[in-house]
Amino acid sequence: MQAIRILLVDDHTLLRDALSQQLAEFVEFEVVGGASDAGEAMVLAFELKPDVIVMDIDMPGMICFDAVERIRARLEQVAVLFLTGSFNDHYIERALKIGAAGYLHKSEPAKTLAMAIREVAAGGEFFSEEVRARVVSKKGSMSPDDGAKLRGETLTEREIEVLRYLARGLSKKEVASMMHLSPKTIESHSTRLMDKLDIHDRVELARYAIREGLAEA
Repeated sequence: MQAIRILLVDDHTLLRDALSQQLAEFVEFEVVGGASDAGEAMVLAFELKPDVIVMDIDMPGMICFDAVERIRARLEQVAVLFLTGSFNDHYIERALKIGAAGYLHKSEPAKTLAMAIREVAAGGEFFSEEVRARVVSKKGSMSPDDGAKLRGETLTEREIEVLRYLARGLSKKEVASMMHLSPKTIESHSTRLMDKLDIHDRVELARYAIREGLAEA
């Protein structure tokens, strides 16, 4: 059986080395290289032609999404699996749009990463449950071409405005006054927000807004 060739990309050398050691325990994997940023990853990808690129998102230098677009323009067969500590809708949206085959959190165990690598190397996709929970898709696919949308993308401008005020700690009555709307209307917007985001209490709603950078917007 031919080994799955992997390129690791992370700006933390210790993490790259640890991942390399963990993946070496699986006989079907071969780590062919490591890069400390997206620009270096692009150069190595063209040179080494790996089967799978396991890449962080928050790194100095070239934006990882730009690098992946350029890599996949020349090497369509390469599967990109993002392994990151950054879970927000903007990053997930960009990852889906550039055709990432997977998106995992760094807290996942090595066996989950190994499972993901096998899946994407075989032409499939592997997204963490947290990512899937944020996506609304009629066809069950994570591809934007199949109608997959992040839950945040389903919000109207008015609902986002209500969310921002609620996340700042204002009561619904205070939000109504700020927006020159009735408390009943704000209550309706709040209910729709929770339904669309699959969030069931105000604390989680505020956490979502803060995580997505909406609380200070």
